[in-house]
Amino acid sequence: MQATTLPDRQTMYEALVNKDSQFEGIFFAAIKTTGIFCRPTCTARKPKPENVEYFPTAKDALAHGYRACKRCHPLRLKGEFPDWLKTLMEEVSSNPEIRLKNADLTARGLTSSRLRRWFLKNHGMTFQAYLRMQRINNAFGIIRHGGRVADGAYENGYESLSGFGQTFKKATGFAPVESQDKAVISITRVLTPLGPMLAGATEKGICLLEFADRRMLETQLARLRKRLNAETLPGKSPHFKTLDQQLKEYFDGKRKTFDLPLDTPGTDFQQLVWKELQTIAFGTTRSYGEQAKAIGRPKAVRAVAKANGDNRISIIIPCHRVIGADGKLTGYGGGLWRKEWLLEHETRV
Repeated sequence: MQATTLPDRQTMYEALVNKDSQFEGIFFAAIKTTGIFCRPTCTARKPKPENVEYFPTAKDALAHGYRACKRCHPLRLKGEFPDWLKTLMEEVSSNPEIRLKNADLTARGLTSSRLRRWFLKNHGMTFQAYLRMQRINNAFGIIRHGGRVADGAYENGYESLSGFGQTFKKATGFAPVESQDKAVISITRVLTPLGPMLAGATEKGICLLEFADRRMLETQLARLRKRLNAETLPGKSPHFKTLDQQLKEYFDGKRKTFDLPLDTPGTDFQQLVWKELQTIAFGTTRSYGEQAKAIGRPKAVRAVAKANGDNRISIIIPCHRVIGADGKLTGYGGGLWRKEWLLEHETRV
């Protein structure tokens, strides 16, 4: 589902010219002279303003006779694996300890430089670094649950214990033998109509769900690592499957509440605010003042607003449902346009 209310034409044209990723999912730009429609971030040469038509959904653009751009692929969710990469990632997912050299990639019809560019753009690391971090995460799980260091090393493709130890410590900040006293936050990307989100999970539950382009994301990750005394590593978690399914149902308009385990370290006051946020019914809003009254602290409006902003689990802990006393939208880490989209979506449903 997409938002039905579009920004004004000037705003959308400026977003198109500037390749503004914050407008991903908000509109699609159809070029009258070519018959093609694009994402706001398409790198193709920009047309004159009078030659652009705007649509809220890809379906609308297709219904008006436009074809999908082959450069920006507007029919895909932003961050989705492209066709040329899907087979490889299915192989990596089913065999996390896999090690692939450049020759192995060439045999699969891929080039290391292309993979490197795509992973740097979408994951902030190279493909080889991604594989290493996954293997370290798997090894940590083995050692954390009573396995030997050697088991963690050899079962994840390491032939040298010293090499494994150095790589492990560089990635986590501690030696493999210290694993039983440490924690790791598994990190993955979740695709949504509003752009990719970064999800994190501990053994206890989901501890992070933020839009990948949020400006304060690194600060949130640092706070989370400190609170949980843990390191973040790409990897799997049994909680991710449930999260992915429930988010899909939410965006499809088939889910109004979430029922998956959460891990929300914070102060007693933050916990109180976050718990109260989860009582705001789907499709409704409250002001910050009403939230302060709801927790029995009517004068703590500013503190409530700050705790609201410190929420690390977007959508599930619905901080987007809190608005200004005058009814205006205020502060949202993922951007006010996303807040507006979410509220409109819930109102329609």
